[in-house]
Amino acid sequence: MTGTIPIRVVRDQPHDRLRRPLHDLRISLIDRCNFRCPYCMPAEDYPRHHAFLRRSQRMLPGEIVRLARLFVRLGVRKLRLTGGEPLLLRELPEVIRGLAGIAGVEDLAMTSNGSLLAARAAGLRQAGLQRLTVSLDSLQAERFRQLSGGLGDLDDTLAGIAAADAAGLAPIKINAVIQRDVNDDEVEALAEHFRGTGHTLRFIEFMDVGTCNGWQADKVVASAQLLARIHARWPLEAVGPAHAGEVARRYRYLDGAGEVGFISSVSQPFCGACSRARLSADGRLYTCLFTGHGHDLLTPMREGEDDAALLARICAIWSARQDRYSQLRSQAAAGDGPSPDRVEMYSIGG
Repeated sequence: MTGTIPIRVVRDQPHDRLRRPLHDLRISLIDRCNFRCPYCMPAEDYPRHHAFLRRSQRMLPGEIVRLARLFVRLGVRKLRLTGGEPLLLRELPEVIRGLAGIAGVEDLAMTSNGSLLAARAAGLRQAGLQRLTVSLDSLQAERFRQLSGGLGDLDDTLAGIAAADAAGLAPIKINAVIQRDVNDDEVEALAEHFRGTGHTLRFIEFMDVGTCNGWQADKVVASAQLLARIHARWPLEAVGPAHAGEVARRYRYLDGAGEVGFISSVSQPFCGACSRARLSADGRLYTCLFTGHGHDLLTPMREGEDDAALLARICAIWSARQDRYSQLRSQAAAGDGPSPDRVEMYSIGG
């Protein structure tokens, strides 16, 4: 590798056309998953023999770390590892160690379905992982299995959460995607289960990510409705954001039993403060969760492009960014907005 640039904060951090800085980077490590959740990777579209990326087509650990260093050079301070399911990557500890060693990284987190976490949590914490988010949409064993495409076991995920807690990765964030007439009857049960545990449950509105999840507006349960239901049972008060651009609206239980959060991309879009970039497992840079077009960084890197040229490439991409799909969703539904051809969520980690 030539033209390596020392890691330091640039004076002129890039901003997009809507004056949003580049602050967060989500890195999809692998496009494979051991679940087939209907809103992400439905089994009818992604059977077991589906042709996912070959290893040679994915970013290797050293390539992931190199690109992350460049993003940190441009002002990124938060890194989140996603998939697919990141725990399927054999080199995961190596990747975490490399990213944890980058000066300037203030937050290194991972999102997982938790099913393989029990045996690996301690090793990941030792490698340098700081925080963890686990997806869990139901506390009913049979429903959990159905919502994972028949492949998940609730006990495995709960054991993974317990192991991560014991390994020092607490407090853990628990993400629950709520769909009307699917699991909206479990809102209070989920809240009760995680109250007092030190973990933060976050309810996520069902989003029209990708092209194969059968999204319908009437399946969305607005966060305001969920907030009202929980508040009626356990009074809440609002908590200010922990940092600029935080996507979850936070509330604390008045009885001291912790917090609950709401991510409301459909009913209360937060595009105006979005500072997230996303890298797919094949090294493409996406500037929005709902975009259909990524920018190839892996090919020029493998062809010998030096750090200075890659930095210029990333800056140009971010500076041209003007994505705000969630704010334009109603226009898109009417055929007057952004293209419906969008990248699938498993490719860029949600």
